[in-house]
Amino acid sequence: MENVKKLREQTGAGMVDCKKALDEAGGDLEKAVEILRKKGIAKAAKRGDRDACQGIIKVALNPEATKGYLLELNAETDFVARNDNFQTFAEKVFSLIQTKEPSGLEALLALPFEDSTVKESLDHLSGVIGEKLVIKRFAILAGATVGAYSHAGGSIGAVVALDQPNLAEVAREVAMQIVASNPSFISPEEVPAEELEKEKDVYREQLKREGKPEEMVEKILMGKMNKYFEEICLVKQEYIKDDKKKIEQILNGAKIEKFIRFSL
Repeated sequence: MENVKKLREQTGAGMVDCKKALDEAGGDLEKAVEILRKKGIAKAAKRGDRDACQGIIKVALNPEATKGYLLELNAETDFVARNDNFQTFAEKVFSLIQTKEPSGLEALLALPFEDSTVKESLDHLSGVIGEKLVIKRFAILAGATVGAYSHAGGSIGAVVALDQPNLAEVAREVAMQIVASNPSFISPEEVPAEELEKEKDVYREQLKREGKPEEMVEKILMGKMNKYFEEICLVKQEYIKDDKKKIEQILNGAKIEKFIRFSL
């Protein structure tokens, strides 16, 4: 076990791969390193400082549309992100998230996966492929109705929870809106007071520089703030499929409880 530990530190390979390499090398540490290098597995440890900003975002709902799931798995290049092994691994990890619902990233990485753990399998795949691979984040969202949507071949995804049941189509439309428009908040009430004041100060200064009369500034300011809310607040945004409607109008009385959006 001491040699396995040393081999893991030297190569960054998973425990299972290290054990197999040591067995093959008859316990010789140097030979084991060479075996792992030949297999491409030892390279994973040297990739820690590289950026993994390509990848895939997986999105799914449970059959009842009461839970939504998101996963972001990253690679260094788009070429690898489209690799069958990468895609298969992403699908398997995503299935694990849906069945086990781990409490966080650390718990996910520690879950049993095939003959080892998720982390060790990820490290192994990283060595075989030859790029740094990272499970960046995942999320689980529950609600009376949950909608999901992904776009651009899995580069953006969103889930949204509504407070009323049996609104699957509406929830999906709202999730599509979130993917397209990237809101920061659900409603104006969520915008922090200091952020509002900061925005108002900017507009006031602009209006004064334009020479607007003092008595008109506050009226114009109200219009500018409404426009500001339309940009950053989901319920105030124009519906992407019908710009004569706001998102709050297509909800039919339902409320948005929470949304989560992932983007590469």
